[in-house]
Amino acid sequence: MANPYPRVYFGDRFVDAGEATLGVATSALLYGLSVYTVFPVHVEGTSRTAFRLRDHFERLLESCKIIGIDQFAPEWDYEKFVSVAKQLVAENDPRTDVFVRASVHVDASIPGTRVRGCSVKVSMFVYDAVPIVPQDGMRLKTSVWRRIPDNAIPSRAKVNGAYVNSVLAKQDAIDSGYDDCIFLDVNGHVCELSAANIFLVRGDTLITPDVSFDILDGINRRTLLTLAEEDGIRFVERAVDLTELYIADEVFVTGTSAGVAPVTEVDGRLVSGGAHGPISTALRKRHTAALRTDDVHGWVTSLA
Repeated sequence: MANPYPRVYFGDRFVDAGEATLGVATSALLYGLSVYTVFPVHVEGTSRTAFRLRDHFERLLESCKIIGIDQFAPEWDYEKFVSVAKQLVAENDPRTDVFVRASVHVDASIPGTRVRGCSVKVSMFVYDAVPIVPQDGMRLKTSVWRRIPDNAIPSRAKVNGAYVNSVLAKQDAIDSGYDDCIFLDVNGHVCELSAANIFLVRGDTLITPDVSFDILDGINRRTLLTLAEEDGIRFVERAVDLTELYIADEVFVTGTSAGVAPVTEVDGRLVSGGAHGPISTALRKRHTAALRTDDVHGWVTSLA
């Protein structure tokens, strides 16, 4: 379990974590009507750097737009977002890498099932950067629950309430003795894990489901595709059948809270003989370096 840090941003001020509360009658509680993003902060000495911070801010804006939350964008720009993130990290003074979760909560009380014109509160808090999946090889189980389709609750929006779908699927996997689940869409194509994007390798080709298959258009997913292209690794985004994972040369996952993590077993079938593959190993190394020292793509923002 990750440990939250004591100071948080809530509403329009910095407070102790126990003071940051939402009422039981708010839409955020009644309907799960909040959207969020999580970004990593690398700590080294007095240096504090955030990875792809602008992209995370843009994802918050896009999630609000998709859901219809219209009271966030008029009050927040990227400069304000960076300023709050800097002060939050400074007040907590982490000594090791952390994650920051930024959320927009609809805090209107009992407004009914609507969203436009409803008031919001923004929160940010810091917690230990503990990966949500094993980093040395994980075992995955195909979920008995299907991924929510885009025409029900859009996967492009990180909506808190939608994660009931992920909880059901991952808990089933854990109860069955696995580390995480593999979501299929309503047509039986591979989507993603409970909270991470999935890749496979066949021959010399890197493959991942494209964004029309009810997946989150993950920031780290995009990062890996950029790094793969720079390294001359052939990749394709397309429909993926479950049985392709059974015969893949490599399978791995990525996400802010997952890193780049290899998969060694799918539905009781060993992947690559249970060993880590060369492409996932190379991309993991490149991804780790990008998180910390990237000065080519403009992905790293100083928070010190």
